[in-house]
Amino acid sequence: MGSQQDVIYGLMNELEEALDKGFPLLSNLAIVKKDTVVNILDKLYAALPDEVKEARALLRRRDELQYEAQQKAEKTISEAQAEAGRILSESDLLKAVQREAEKIKEQVISDCEEIKRKAYDEANAVRSQAMDEASRMKDSASVYAEQILVGLEQNINQLHEIVKDNQIQLERKRSEEENLYTANYAN
Repeated sequence: MGSQQDVIYGLMNELEEALDKGFPLLSNLAIVKKDTVVNILDKLYAALPDEVKEARALLRRRDELQYEAQQKAEKTISEAQAEAGRILSESDLLKAVQREAEKIKEQVISDCEEIKRKAYDEANAVRSQAMDEASRMKDSASVYAEQILVGLEQNINQLHEIVKDNQIQLERKRSEEENLYTANYAN
């Protein structure tokens, strides 16, 4: 997952660079090539974690369900009105049908609101779960990085000790050779 985060952060840096390279208009506005920004955004969308993509798909599905429910409601109301106009000729019967159509309309609107609420709740649950998972992954990555750094520190300390020991041995050997050479030369 770390590499996916690296890709996302890299693309965000690329986007910042594109903004920095843009033509400044005012203190907070700049002109940037649309193709550059669109290309970076396409890469960012492709690099998003699957949980985020699933949450976006769920939100799109919620909107589709809401649209379908609205269409169904409109169709039901339209059909009820057409049927009422065709069949009813008497005032009392017409009023009864209008009341029934109003009840149906209210029921459909209520159903639409319920579908919308459920889709919203599901999207929030998925988003919350994705955020929790991302937080856990970030924490795990931090712990893992800390473990690696501690291990590297131990390895460096061991290597440092080995180098010191070898330097001491070389110094002893050189001293012994000088003593041997001095003893041989004196003889």
